[in-house]
Amino acid sequence: MESSILDWGINVVLWFQQFSPTLDLPFKVLTFMGEEEFFLLLLPFIYWCLDRRSGARLTVLFLFSAYLNAAAKGLAGQPRPFAYDVRVQQLAEAVGGGLPSGHTQGAVVVWGYLAATFQRTWLWVVAGLLMVLIPLSRIYLGVHFPTDLLGGYLIGAALLLLYLWLEPATEAWFRKKSLAWRLGVALAMPLLLMLLHLTKDSITTGAVLMGMGVGFVLELRWVGFESGGVWWKQVLRLLLGVAVLFGLWMGLRIAFASAEPALLFRFVRYGLVGLWSGLGAPWVFVRLRLAETR
Repeated sequence: MESSILDWGINVVLWFQQFSPTLDLPFKVLTFMGEEEFFLLLLPFIYWCLDRRSGARLTVLFLFSAYLNAAAKGLAGQPRPFAYDVRVQQLAEAVGGGLPSGHTQGAVVVWGYLAATFQRTWLWVVAGLLMVLIPLSRIYLGVHFPTDLLGGYLIGAALLLLYLWLEPATEAWFRKKSLAWRLGVALAMPLLLMLLHLTKDSITTGAVLMGMGVGFVLELRWVGFESGGVWWKQVLRLLLGVAVLFGLWMGLRIAFASAEPALLFRFVRYGLVGLWSGLGAPWVFVRLRLAETR
């Protein structure tokens, strides 16, 4: 039964790939919108420049979604189309299992959350298009079966709805706790998630979640920056923040390339990336008078 479903999926992939290489570029651009580098730009942009609270909430949702996706892929252990059938072209880099699709799940939680939060008609249209086109790009590029997309849609939608329902009351309860208690949760929860599923992907998401979680708690207590302001200050915040962010992300990648144990240094690298995004950058923005305080 499983093989027949995968064989059907291969036929779908091959139908899409008949349009290669004509559509390679647009689909590669679409698939980039589900990559780590894209979210390293989008999530800080929302947090630093558009809406601090929505940016923080979305970041927590996205990181938890990425963790669940990595764990689910490990449990499912489903091959990629290019590994299952030699006729399929691998037009994008992809490692590990394919079910559920991380790009699909990420598109649902990120763009669904933004549309539900800001309630703009044009944003609902953009979100709907991206929730269709980003997943389709993964089929075209030969790295996902249609069933992988279905898994990503189901998990992403369930997680998004649950988060939208529970998050407001949970945040209100969390903010009433002491600083020490909140810091303890920001440290303990990602650590527990990493220990439950100790892989490279879980270390990545757990470390960023820990760094940003600690950053959010300390920023709220000691910095209190505002994400609004005149447009040129928002642009400068983004340029400065991203420059340091990518400097840490790439610089530490090079510095730790041969360092052992690899998972420990990966934890340090992504933890610092998260701490800069959540606390370091807002503190610098305020000090340089690029952002106002509450």
